[in-house]
Amino acid sequence: MKLKVLIHDAEEGGYWAEVPSIPGCATQGDTYEELIDNLYEAIEGCLSVDMSKYEITNHTRVLDFAV
Repeated sequence: MKLKVLIHDAEEGGYWAEVPSIPGCATQGDTYEELIDNLYEAIEGCLSVDMSKYEITNHTRVLDFAV
């Protein structure tokens, strides 16, 4: 999966980034390297799903898709 990420200089120093295709997905970092690490974590968190909220029976199939 490829995502466009917008990286901004933060007024107080460092950087902040947002992922337009995932509403509300944003993070920050004091250095560019920290920002990149935090982006991976933020995107994973924004895309994760709590499966305990869904009823899964013997007739339910759960698939993991990589795009």
